[in-house]
Amino acid sequence: MNRGRKASAAAAAGALAIVTILTAGESPAAAQTAATADESITHDENPRVPEGAAWTEAYFPSSDGSGVELHADVLRPAHLPAHAKTPVILSVGPYFAHAGQTGPEGWDRVGPSARFQDLIDGADLMARGYTFVMVDLRGFGGSTGCLDWAGPGEQADVRAAIQWSARQPWSNGKIGMYGKSYDAVTGLVGNNLKMDALKAVVAQEPLWDMYNYLFSNKVPRPNVTGTPAAYNSIAVMPAMADDSDRYKANALYEASHPECLSDNMTNNNNPDPDSAYWRARNLARDAAGTRTPLFVTQGFIESNTKPEDMDEYLANHRGPERGWLGQWDHVRGNDTDGDGRLQMGRAGWFDEVMRFYDQYLRGTRPSVTDPAYAIEDSLGHWRAQKTWPVIGTSYDARLSTGRYVDNGGAAAAAAESSRVDQGRWDMEQAPRIEVLSRAEKNTAAQGDASAASFWTWSTPASRALRITGTPRISVKASTSGNVMVRLWDVAPDGTAIMFDENVALIERGGRISFDLKSTDWTIKRGHQLGVQIGTIDSNRWRDVPSGHTIKVSDARLTLDVQNPRYDVPTQGDRSPFLDAYLTANTTMLSDIGRGTFPLRLSRHG
Repeated sequence: MNRGRKASAAAAAGALAIVTILTAGESPAAAQTAATADESITHDENPRVPEGAAWTEAYFPSSDGSGVELHADVLRPAHLPAHAKTPVILSVGPYFAHAGQTGPEGWDRVGPSARFQDLIDGADLMARGYTFVMVDLRGFGGSTGCLDWAGPGEQADVRAAIQWSARQPWSNGKIGMYGKSYDAVTGLVGNNLKMDALKAVVAQEPLWDMYNYLFSNKVPRPNVTGTPAAYNSIAVMPAMADDSDRYKANALYEASHPECLSDNMTNNNNPDPDSAYWRARNLARDAAGTRTPLFVTQGFIESNTKPEDMDEYLANHRGPERGWLGQWDHVRGNDTDGDGRLQMGRAGWFDEVMRFYDQYLRGTRPSVTDPAYAIEDSLGHWRAQKTWPVIGTSYDARLSTGRYVDNGGAAAAAAESSRVDQGRWDMEQAPRIEVLSRAEKNTAAQGDASAASFWTWSTPASRALRITGTPRISVKASTSGNVMVRLWDVAPDGTAIMFDENVALIERGGRISFDLKSTDWTIKRGHQLGVQIGTIDSNRWRDVPSGHTIKVSDARLTLDVQNPRYDVPTQGDRSPFLDAYLTANTTMLSDIGRGTFPLRLSRHG
């Protein structure tokens, strides 16, 4: 649910970021193929440089006084004079090492990262007169320091990168940030810093709270140790043979500071969301009162950076917003599948992005009026809205009293989970889809006959309605253990789609409340909502079953509901991933109980 505003964290004061000119004494090979701060390289001289761009490198300090040195690759329009002032699009992240994004990519010479070559080419960025800057977060690429999982150190890096980019003689002082996944996270961090120079942020598929990637309400996810290990691996990626001596020395930082890697493992295995470590990384809370124009994308059913705390972040943000929200996985707005179909289903990504940047970085009035939010629901239908979510009515559904054995789905689920990916992934390499296991389907099919869960059913929907926003569950549990809550869209013939879920650790008997994932799911007329409460019988988490029989009483599900009747259509096709998700998360149910709560719509939707 939308939470009330919370005070944003005070941004740390940043030191003036000063560009440091690369010095003499670097290797002859580097001088031939690598750029410096005052000697640019073009595509004709190095094919890794995008056509139309002039590449330079720079170094400057982070803003926290720690002595961390940050490395930047700068791509300037080659047709412009060296000091011609342009707006700047900035991306800050762990994936800009010259050797490769998440590992060596086999390049035969040094050059700037190709991570956002699609933006440079697809938006014709250089011809439009934009400068593109890529900054390595501390611990990655050519920057020193210890990686920090979007904590205070990396937040200081983002501040420094914005300051540095705004103060260069070739900058018009107006910065836009761009990214997907981790470098979308740094865009949200930039917004939270409340910096005048930052005029716009485009963030595709970010995390809204860093805790949620590793834990769900104190229950570890399968990547809880694997993801920190994956980023450690990226941090120690060797420099290229023809990188400058300075770049090489910075890339070796972890060799003389092994605590960087061990601390990253230890710190990120703290399950307490209220610890100082995780409070400093709660981006949704810290967005309170921020006003930077945002353009975000989020797949409601993606299995990587899930829509958790998105609702809170957007509610706390007070500035202009744009968004593409829908039924896709961890993709970019311009990505296509093997058949050439747009992965998000909506055409015109770069056109919309550049209208957004032109408006806020150049003051150019858009010639086309784009919807503030373009949203694809679970039927593959696109609509335009002024904001998200739009709620017609919000109410608490009272759920049945029941009990379950917290046995983790017993041996069947354990046997299946031993065959899945064991969790070593970064945000770019995560599993594309999560599939309901045979054990999970069996438990669901047994209904209340299963000891592992129990159900509450709505009455059939009298007309189509949409569950939107963020459902929230509150239960009174008799003892300690684990709990999983799932929402199912159940057709009259028993075809059931699991479309929302979350879990929590019950540390002691008593009241526990938590959010499910944000969603935008249309329930057809005659369908029922099934609410399943029970043990965590899924390989999507790594819980420790208590073995306790847990009685659940006074359970309530808070729902935000919207009437599709008032949808305003906008262009967009069905995203290809939606059908893959439906295949992976559909089963047949036969033991469907009598409905005990209605699916309500207000008179005016």
